[in-house]
Amino acid sequence: MGLRELSLKEEYRSDRDDIISEFFIPCLSNCIEYDRCIKYVSVESFSTLTLGFENFVKNQAKMRVVTGHRFRASDLNVLTRMMSNHKSEFRFNLSFFGGDKNKLLKDMITNHKLEVKIAIPNSEEIVGSFDEKIGIFLDENDDVVAFAGTSSETFSTQNRNFESVDIFTSWNDKSRVETKIKDFEELWENKTKYVEVYDFNYAEKNNLLKYTSPWALEFT
Repeated sequence: MGLRELSLKEEYRSDRDDIISEFFIPCLSNCIEYDRCIKYVSVESFSTLTLGFENFVKNQAKMRVVTGHRFRASDLNVLTRMMSNHKSEFRFNLSFFGGDKNKLLKDMITNHKLEVKIAIPNSEEIVGSFDEKIGIFLDENDDVVAFAGTSSETFSTQNRNFESVDIFTSWNDKSRVETKIKDFEELWENKTKYVEVYDFNYAEKNNLLKYTSPWALEFT
């Protein structure tokens, strides 16, 4: 099934929809590429994404993520090891993910399907941190579903926020989708005003990544 065959709404909202099961997982399960801008990422968010990674594994698809530069201490320590440029097989322990998540996430990393870049504001015009929330799904038919909104990348009911997500499709909202794609690609290529975008490894080696307290993540 492709993205066009999904029964998608123009908006999903927490008071009337299950955003994860009705929108996010169906799109992820039927795409071959997923691009994401988000303020924070964690080991949990990457591991839970593997719940919808059947196509990612079979079709050698990719995920690209642009995120802010602040991390929980435990996440940053593990992600640094995950994203390091070792040519040999990664040797860190992923057993705490449990079950199939372990194998799928490990496959993504070793096969270079997961790329992460760090966006850091570089202008007095921006007093906070990088906080763009867009996502783009691409399927094997070149159909695209883009969305704006939601900071969540975990499927845990305990961690869900009250939120709404606006949906745009390449067959109904071509210009909006093209704008989202352009915005993401310009970020990825470091061509966006007011932010500098770095490869994760460069940012880590140059001490650009920072720790943040767990409470700050929960209440942002």
